[in-house]
Amino acid sequence: MLRASPRLRLPVTAAMRRSLVVALAICLVPQVALTQEDPLAGVRDEFIAAYATARSAASSPMQPDSEALRRYALYPYLEAARLRAILSAASGAGETDADVMTAEFLTRHGGEPAASGVRRAWLVSLARRRAWDQFLSQYGEAEARDATLRCQALAARLALQQTDGLVEAAAQAWLTPRSAPDECDPVFDWLRAQGRLDAGLIERRTRLALANSESRLARWLARMLPEPRARPLLQWIRLVEHPRDAIDALIERPDAPVEEAALLDGWTRLARRDPDAAQERFDALAAARRFDASQVSRFARVLALGLAWSRRPEALSRFGQVSAADYDDLAYTWRVRAALWSGDWRSAATALEALPQPLRDETRWRYWTARAAEAQGRREHALELYAAVVPTDNWYAVLAAARLGKPFAPHAEALAFDAVRVAELGARPAFVRTRELLRVGLEPLAPAEWASGQAALSAVDQRQAIGLAAQWGWHFEVIANAAQQGLFSDYRLLYPRPYDSEVHAASQLTGLSAALIYAVIRQESLYQPHAVSGANAIGLMQLLPTTARRTAVELGRPAPSRAALTHPSVNVLLGAGTLMRLVARFDGQLLPTLAGYNAGPRAARRWLPERPLEADVWVENIPFDETRNYVQRVMWHSVVFEWLAKDKPQDAATWLRDVQ
Repeated sequence: MLRASPRLRLPVTAAMRRSLVVALAICLVPQVALTQEDPLAGVRDEFIAAYATARSAASSPMQPDSEALRRYALYPYLEAARLRAILSAASGAGETDADVMTAEFLTRHGGEPAASGVRRAWLVSLARRRAWDQFLSQYGEAEARDATLRCQALAARLALQQTDGLVEAAAQAWLTPRSAPDECDPVFDWLRAQGRLDAGLIERRTRLALANSESRLARWLARMLPEPRARPLLQWIRLVEHPRDAIDALIERPDAPVEEAALLDGWTRLARRDPDAAQERFDALAAARRFDASQVSRFARVLALGLAWSRRPEALSRFGQVSAADYDDLAYTWRVRAALWSGDWRSAATALEALPQPLRDETRWRYWTARAAEAQGRREHALELYAAVVPTDNWYAVLAAARLGKPFAPHAEALAFDAVRVAELGARPAFVRTRELLRVGLEPLAPAEWASGQAALSAVDQRQAIGLAAQWGWHFEVIANAAQQGLFSDYRLLYPRPYDSEVHAASQLTGLSAALIYAVIRQESLYQPHAVSGANAIGLMQLLPTTARRTAVELGRPAPSRAALTHPSVNVLLGAGTLMRLVARFDGQLLPTLAGYNAGPRAARRWLPERPLEADVWVENIPFDETRNYVQRVMWHSVVFEWLAKDKPQDAATWLRDVQ
């Protein structure tokens, strides 16, 4: 479960950086404005043309590079691009010119971001050419994390008859919970031929696959086992794929053997998919399988969570069947939420008091402790608790201010930058390369170069480097670096408004506030117009192409191409239009609108209460951690943007409107 930070700011992690993949494009509009007097303008154009050629037609004859290009800061990136292309076309098992060039390049640049991917491309080329001696000489611990390269290294040892310890290494490669790369097949065939790919190894991998929800792989593996050994595994697979039918069969046949881990796995899936069906079967299952107290507790915990996520009133009673030993952070927090949804403030207070101290200290649960105190008539104590939450600057801080009947203003604290030191940092080679990557449209490569430069800095200079990124107008890295250093309160720096004309036009068309549109932009893409998510959402407001086209039709606009969605003027207008459609769909209610924007309108519709419900209670019970945090952060961002625009405290009373 994701744990909210005390300030509920957007945490910028390596996973997030990967999810916001930016499409490489040479001819993008540069992020950093250039002047006609820029002395590097000519060589920069030369680099862009040469890089495009290297990536698209490396086998064509190349003209000699100019001396200026060879001295250019990004020249290693051009060399790397050319090497990757040459290696992909190399042939012959003996050493080639490509191998010599690659070895020399890695000697000069092996530890630099520009060389990223070159060693892997070399190893892939060597394996394809079966140049196994060279392959093993270049293969190291870093490459061992790559399943394909790991199996190719085993194949190399096999080809060279270096079999000492190979059985153990091959068995370790076999024990993967997912489908192995095709490159592993020769190694596994050899292991089988040695008589070492036995039933024990097959069963271990089958169980690993089941533990990772890979039931199709598990079924394929189980077919290799003798029937008695396969029987419990096939039953586990049925519990994974058809939990209700499999559990009904076990209720009807109380003496049928079943592994408890398999039964709990199937029960967990049923409780999540159909908690009402699980609720109907709990007592019968417990009786049929003769559960002891510890089993009742474990299975009740799973059911309680499923019921809470579906906002079912029976959740509280099931949480009551869970012993203290089976409570974890997930169960503790959803017990509180279930009580809030039911309006049972006494149970909520009890559940809050039971939270482990680290959880109780979080802003989220401090706010709810105040709410529970107020609901139980301890208003003076509640007011003290609310007042302590207000300075934390987040969703709960604004809610606390509203409960106090006060307008809210963020507690700003500006960062100080030394202009001389910032200029000195900007002259360092890693930061020079970073800026040039931004200028030539290779922004996806810039964060790695920036990180290499940051790693060499003291803590003081790392803070000054934020000023350097701000000077460049690189908003993504400004916010990312500030978050990594725990710096959240310089709101004028961390909440820029670089797309005012586009946002104003969208606001005029849709009637949505500019603050809300900017809040969604900041949360969705951190101002990256070319951002593409793993779900194929594109641009500043992360639009799926199908959604963008549908919105365009409704607005009477041309259907956008994929490339058009990277243009702020197109993306912001269609993103705001999509929000406007959702606002209408949810009868003007902003919180369900934001939930629908993140998780889809169908999911948000399912989460609506049957009766009017207080806004904070409704948001707290959004079952997806990502969506709950998304709604809270966008609302917080909107307050900051509104405060920046109007320069006065904001009325927070509207945050308390019921959701219905």
